[in-house]
Amino acid sequence: MNRLLPCVLIAMMVLAGCQPGAATGTAAASQNEAGTIPGNAPSGGNGSTEGDGNALPPDPQEVTFQAADGQRLSGYYYPAAVNPAPLVMLMHWAGGDKGDWYEVAPWLQNRGLHNPFPNPGTDAWWDPTWFPALPANVSYGVFIFSLRVCNPSPEGCTGWTPAEWLLDVRAAMTTAAALEGVDGRRIITVGSSVGADGAPDGCAWLNEQQPGSCQGALSLSPGSYLELPYPQVVETLGRSQPPVAAWCLADENEFGMCQAAEDSANPAYRDRMIPSGQHGTRLLREGLEPLPMQLILDFLAETTGP
Repeated sequence: MNRLLPCVLIAMMVLAGCQPGAATGTAAASQNEAGTIPGNAPSGGNGSTEGDGNALPPDPQEVTFQAADGQRLSGYYYPAAVNPAPLVMLMHWAGGDKGDWYEVAPWLQNRGLHNPFPNPGTDAWWDPTWFPALPANVSYGVFIFSLRVCNPSPEGCTGWTPAEWLLDVRAAMTTAAALEGVDGRRIITVGSSVGADGAPDGCAWLNEQQPGSCQGALSLSPGSYLELPYPQVVETLGRSQPPVAAWCLADENEFGMCQAAEDSANPAYRDRMIPSGQHGTRLLREGLEPLPMQLILDFLAETTGP
């Protein structure tokens, strides 16, 4: 059987619907016998952490930067409550843009910030009332950005430009790693669909430029969308010393890509099937078992360390 499931991938590309750049600013889970991620129950709500005296203000900072081909891009940086802090890079799917993360970003920042932007829609990922709580003493810096030709949901990306999106991802990684308040040795990537491939692709690329910078990549429904085979990138991450973590979450229809990556021999690789989870960002909704939002917290706890 072809484990890469090409027909499913083509369908998902329809449904789901990076060289360095210069930045300018305004302003632990255990492995079970199958090598999968153990599930955890959601804890409900969201806390906030007091932070330290060196922390930057919590308000999101607009950041503009440039891809290697000259394309101008923009994003928002949400500083953590501690300085320096781990940074979580969030990468969107083809059905939207950085606005997909308007509620997820302050949730991970965990500083009591209310989303200051209008949400593009009313789907579950724009309703923070059900998000699991972070520990009160945990706060991450967060960076969100839009890929080129991509607009807020429901319009999403108006073209399919994977080679150029890879340039965007690489530029975003370099830009975010240099931001004030970021611990450049504790960068983590999380992505959905197109972004699910951008997350490991960007992580592996940053480690080529700045060894030891990116500590892990979590993917929601990867599909080798950015022209680099997902299992191959997972293998590349596994060749680092120590191996870089890569987690894959997908429903039963797309889990073949996660299974293909099991052959990568990356000892830090984990995968988990999410029954009836649907594609990409639709995995971020309540009632799923295991709950992907909780698995994201588990992943961050494991990869950022104490």
